[in-house]
Amino acid sequence: MRLLLIILVSLFSFPNIQSQTQPWQGKFEPIDNMIAPPNSYRTASGAPGKAYWQQRADYKIKATLDEKNNMLTGEETITYYNNSPDNLSYLWIQLEQNVNKKGNPDFGDAFGGVRDNMTTRQMQSLTRAIDFPAGYTIKYIKDSSGKDMQALVNNTMMKVMLKEPLKSGESMSFSLAWSYPITDRSMFLLSREGYEYFPEDNNTVYLIAHWFPRMAVYNDTEGWQNQQFQRLGEFALEFGDYDVEISVPEDHIVASTGRLQNSESVLTKTQRQRLEQAEKTFDKPVMIVTIDEAIANEKSKASKLKTWKYTAKNVRDFAFASSRKFIWDAQAVQLETNKVMAMSFYPKEGLPVWKDESTKAVKAALEVYSEATFEYPYPVAISVNTSNIGMEFPMISFNGGRPDKNGKISDRAKQGMIGTIIHEVGHNWFPMIVSSDERKWMWMDEGLNTFLHQRTVAERYPEFHSTEPKDIVPFMQGDKNILRPIMTTSDSELLTQFGANFYQKPTVGLQMLRNSIIGKELFDQAFKEYANRWKYKHPNPGDLFRTLEDATATDLDWFFRGWFFTTDNVDMELTDVKWYKVYEEDLNIEDQQKKVKIAATVEGTEQKAKDFSSGLDMIKLSETPDQAYGGFLSRLDEDELRKQVSGKNIYEVTIKNIGGLVMPVKIEWVYKDGSKETDVLPADIWRRNEYQVSKTFLKDNEVEKVNLDPNFEFADTNMTNNSFPKVEETSQFDEFKSKKSD
Repeated sequence: MRLLLIILVSLFSFPNIQSQTQPWQGKFEPIDNMIAPPNSYRTASGAPGKAYWQQRADYKIKATLDEKNNMLTGEETITYYNNSPDNLSYLWIQLEQNVNKKGNPDFGDAFGGVRDNMTTRQMQSLTRAIDFPAGYTIKYIKDSSGKDMQALVNNTMMKVMLKEPLKSGESMSFSLAWSYPITDRSMFLLSREGYEYFPEDNNTVYLIAHWFPRMAVYNDTEGWQNQQFQRLGEFALEFGDYDVEISVPEDHIVASTGRLQNSESVLTKTQRQRLEQAEKTFDKPVMIVTIDEAIANEKSKASKLKTWKYTAKNVRDFAFASSRKFIWDAQAVQLETNKVMAMSFYPKEGLPVWKDESTKAVKAALEVYSEATFEYPYPVAISVNTSNIGMEFPMISFNGGRPDKNGKISDRAKQGMIGTIIHEVGHNWFPMIVSSDERKWMWMDEGLNTFLHQRTVAERYPEFHSTEPKDIVPFMQGDKNILRPIMTTSDSELLTQFGANFYQKPTVGLQMLRNSIIGKELFDQAFKEYANRWKYKHPNPGDLFRTLEDATATDLDWFFRGWFFTTDNVDMELTDVKWYKVYEEDLNIEDQQKKVKIAATVEGTEQKAKDFSSGLDMIKLSETPDQAYGGFLSRLDEDELRKQVSGKNIYEVTIKNIGGLVMPVKIEWVYKDGSKETDVLPADIWRRNEYQVSKTFLKDNEVEKVNLDPNFEFADTNMTNNSFPKVEETSQFDEFKSKKSD
């Protein structure tokens, strides 16, 4: 203890020990109290525990599409497996179609409400002046013996009462019959499903999703899911096997989740032959239904039905699309062990860009995501063209983006279309397999998926812009009274900023971890570890945070705390750079002092230098007294130290944390000879002072300029204070004069 005391005394004898004079904010403290504690279900390492469990639901469904009345009717049998340690006295079932009822308003008032000049669609969204039928009619609910079961509907949820509790480890089957009017997608701002009507040829494309009553999630962290569907927060679903029969007009083509079981009954001989050819074709799509065939198919409407049969194993949802307008192409994609059929379905209105680009984008997503996480496990990956937005389901996605009536599409719109396809296909990994709760944490699927979506664009479409840290700066500069942390539940975010907060900001955060904080190789291994640990399971935010730390041996609580739990921003200010050399007695004093700045100032009035024009300071080195070494017998080789610093330039850099977020500091040195060098300081430099740090560097060359974050890796919101000498900002008046002069 005496030796330690001597060492501490000697350390504190240095004059420039920094002290934090502002309140300590604990930016490096653990986030243990901000996430659920580990237990036997979810371990401290971020992996599922030995006692981890989740429920399962298998479905057998028969559905019929009534094109004349735009109705869908169905019967289903659900087999529910109670794998929890609890006995359940009731079940909760999701009825998402009920969100379309008039009592559930659209997002019409999200962009300002009533205005002096409004479109008719905006007025409809605000007032629902035109009413239309929507929502489920539940015809019956029966147990396995055919007896009626009691049920209570609470908006988009239905409670099914059990006469006897479903005990832990047991399963039960029950049946439902239902129907609902399919809604017009144009009637809603965020319509993920419904129909699109084409008046020119009097035909319809049906996008059928969250269409059957399905089991809500019951898990170890929440019990029964209790959040209603409000359109923004999406879905939380259990895995299971599906056996589905879909009856549609016999001239329709169906695109669906799952593997088609009766192609000989629903496809022509020619179509089956083309599919066989596509399964062997890896370089380009093969047309299964040609353009001419689809256009000819539009001209008449069949009155009879045909039934398409599909099975899907271990998926959390099921969706399909149906229309006589569909053009259909397909191509085989060979992954490491699995061959996948990449397919696209689109009306003629999508030509020519959909024929040229859709399946190509599906292939790009399959390959990049499989490499970054785990191999795509399903037999098909389908992209269906829609009028607007994009929406994902297992094996199939509905993707917006369409040329004008002349078939022309701008470069920006084309990039948006391709990006949408990649993004929605990518959702097969997050959340369709790594099955997070979208109803609660939108960022866990949208953010992680956008991160890989942007990586796919960067690697496969380098001519396109892909997200980088500077793209989030305008959002981070926003009003802190309005901004919300990423760790905000899905339906609590503003419609005007959920894209930036749940998609873009998590993407940039993961890019920082990969490119600038952890390193690509180690981060990629950790991200893959998370994906593989939680595939076909239900992870929470804490499981992701813990896995990334566990698999990198890196304390990242400071990053998660700041980036995910606060609205702080990055703004590092390069406050001062002081230049020194060591005074050497055997050299000419005049030569040493001719560059020395005059430092005679009245105490308390010293002004910080704006550049190096006033020269340098000299440091006089004295011998270290014996008492500074305490009980150590060895001594510093003072002659060697003097030799190493002789003639060298010593720079003391002072940096302030203006924005609040702590980050690593990257310093670029620009030397007078034109060369450059970069030093990186870890985020740990802020541990003892969260507001200001100083660091000393020894350089051979004389420095002309110093820059912070030269490559814009940390989304610094104010780059004008990142350089020394200071960069003088041009006033608006000077800019005006310059423009007038030009």
